[in-house]
Amino acid sequence: MKKQVLSFIAAALCSLSAIAANPYVKYTQQLPFQMGEVSAPVIPDRTVNLKNYGAVGDGLTLNTRAFAKAIEALSKKGGGHLVVPRGVWLTGPVVLQSNIDLHLEAGAVIQFSGDEALYPVVKTSFEGLDTRRCQSPLSAVGCENISITGQGVIDGNGQYWRPVKKAKVTESQWQEVLDRPGGVEAKKGYWVPNQAYADAEKSANMNVPRVQTDEEWNAIRRFLRPVMVSLVSCRNVLLQGVIFQNSPAWNLHPLMCENIIIDRVLVRNPSYAQNGDALDLESCRNALIVDSRFDAGDDGICIKSGKDADGRRRGRPCENVVVDGCTVFAGHGGFVVGSEMSGGVRNILVENCQFLGTDVGLRFKSTRGRGGIVENIYINGISMTDIKTDAITFNMYYGGKSVAEMLADGENPDNVTKAPVTEETPIFRNIDIKNIICNGAGRAMEFNGLPEMPINGIRLQDVRITAKRDAVFTNCQNIRQRNVHIKVTE
Repeated sequence: MKKQVLSFIAAALCSLSAIAANPYVKYTQQLPFQMGEVSAPVIPDRTVNLKNYGAVGDGLTLNTRAFAKAIEALSKKGGGHLVVPRGVWLTGPVVLQSNIDLHLEAGAVIQFSGDEALYPVVKTSFEGLDTRRCQSPLSAVGCENISITGQGVIDGNGQYWRPVKKAKVTESQWQEVLDRPGGVEAKKGYWVPNQAYADAEKSANMNVPRVQTDEEWNAIRRFLRPVMVSLVSCRNVLLQGVIFQNSPAWNLHPLMCENIIIDRVLVRNPSYAQNGDALDLESCRNALIVDSRFDAGDDGICIKSGKDADGRRRGRPCENVVVDGCTVFAGHGGFVVGSEMSGGVRNILVENCQFLGTDVGLRFKSTRGRGGIVENIYINGISMTDIKTDAITFNMYYGGKSVAEMLADGENPDNVTKAPVTEETPIFRNIDIKNIICNGAGRAMEFNGLPEMPINGIRLQDVRITAKRDAVFTNCQNIRQRNVHIKVTE
């Protein structure tokens, strides 16, 4: 007995020692899948102040050059901390380099200019497709050991870029939108920033325009609204403490990154923000999303891996992800997988989260043509209130709208026609959902699988949902329910 007690104490001391050395190690202990430790990047102990490079924080002076000079000077010395002091720092695109921490002190606001001429058209990926967009306001490509930390705010000035639907705003907000210079009402109740935007949208396939020459791309620059924070093929990344808000399109978009920590951030957009996703983690490996808040006009915490042929060709799943202690307010979905999941999604743990007033709580979406396998997803300990449509949904007929929008338009995504199984057939399997409480939803659950590839192996345990309508299961197999209680209120 004494040996057992000593062994227990020794193990506990080892665990405490590991947590002291790396406070994030606790998130990767005792997972239902194999995942190594993730730790914060190590930044050289060197500090420079943005003001020392000629920056002026008056909200009027353009500081693009000052940011570039400061980052270049730090990089030449091997890296360090770029301190942004209190003030409003107007700037064009900022490009991070390896071994650099962008640190915003309390009262610091980095505000990106709405002048489209500052953002060149670059080759990139958007909504899972290889395309061109304007350069992101804040970006890093192929970097190691980078961080964005502090208590300040990063603002994308998204109102200069986004379209607005009248149905999503108040009368006073709509009048304010109509008064913006340069904008046009492309069709009744739908405002866009300029006529070039309206023309490009008419011929675009979703958000990918049908243009070819550099001249044509540059002519529709306002339509090519970028994600605000674009991190591509980076390793050892930390986003901590900062407020990210008002993005032109998606807010945070880590793409093909490895070892990334998102800790205690607030990510917010207006509720009417078109394509205003808070976080889209795409084709990343080893990621922690912890103790953060998301309040967006679209999906909150979203897992992706590319779209259709482009995503399958990339072949990079989003894998080994822990989401813990997060809150999602307004948005299309609280925790979301898809619809761009063609490279696959696997080994995801979501626990101790709350979704308050989202359209959908747990949202899994795809459609024929995507391909990809979503598997080994573990969801535990989720509290939800005032969910507009489904507390839990699996929709394999996703058509580019939220569930709420489809229902409002009188559409039904069901399709009973059986199609051949090919590499374009999405597969959803082996998903555990337990310890769920939802007080108020439009419908308890919707499982809407493909007849040729049913949703397979979903385990529901200790689930309590109060909703206006009961659960609906279509084209599913091996759905196991234990202690599932649904109270229908209508």
